[in-house]
Amino acid sequence: MKRITVLLLVFALVFACCLTGCSKPAAEEVSGDMTDLEYIQDKGVLIVGITDFAPMDYKDANGNWIGFDADMAKDFAEFLGVNVEFVEIDWDNKILELNSKAIDCVWNGMTLTDEVKKGMECSNPYCENAQVVVVPTEVADKYQDKESIADLAIAVESGSAGEAAINDLGYDSVAVQTQSSALMEVAAGTADACVIDLLMAGAMIGEGTSYPQLTYTVALNSEEYGVGFRKGSDLAAKLNEFFAKAYADGSMMDYAKTYGVQESIIAQ
Repeated sequence: MKRITVLLLVFALVFACCLTGCSKPAAEEVSGDMTDLEYIQDKGVLIVGITDFAPMDYKDANGNWIGFDADMAKDFAEFLGVNVEFVEIDWDNKILELNSKAIDCVWNGMTLTDEVKKGMECSNPYCENAQVVVVPTEVADKYQDKESIADLAIAVESGSAGEAAINDLGYDSVAVQTQSSALMEVAAGTADACVIDLLMAGAMIGEGTSYPQLTYTVALNSEEYGVGFRKGSDLAAKLNEFFAKAYADGSMMDYAKTYGVQESIIAQ
């Protein structure tokens, strides 16, 4: 009799384990039904995908992320009631990083290209920008139009709007990991020129900057920055709400003045 009872208990235990193994964990079920906003608030942190890109995202002397975008992202996380975490990403893989949930948004002076708008749920534009050609100051007078740069060795950030602008012209370029790397190539003489964001050029080159011997000449286009979330995410609308509030209370412009981008801010 004892043997039968033990066997029955064993069968019951095995049956229960099978049921547990075949069903999804409760957390997964809940996560699958959550909106993106609920998902962020449930885990308590907004993970922001960035690159090292002054004046939007860069590190201070203590290794903390600062910049116009970084400071705004910190305030947005507070607006949502969560913490913020910054993760450096490979810019080429930004959509993949979003969809895998390695990050929750791309907030890094991101140009609202057709590719970006197709692959992400984007915020309203908040900043105007352009892609500009950077060359050594001593030769700047030779490169004052698009045609004059055709035969130069041009460094661009892989997957960037600068790379797209050069490709649109049909010119060759050398892809590097970041816009900062592109600047270093020109400074070192391993590239004749680079194409970077106008806002970065204003912060990083010319008298009183890290690259006083460089200047920008030709603007290849005009464009707008936005923030990208997973396709269909309700966080984009929430960020638009936050942008409108920050513009109205003056905090957006205060940050813009801190980082010298006030002339580029778009009214919300």
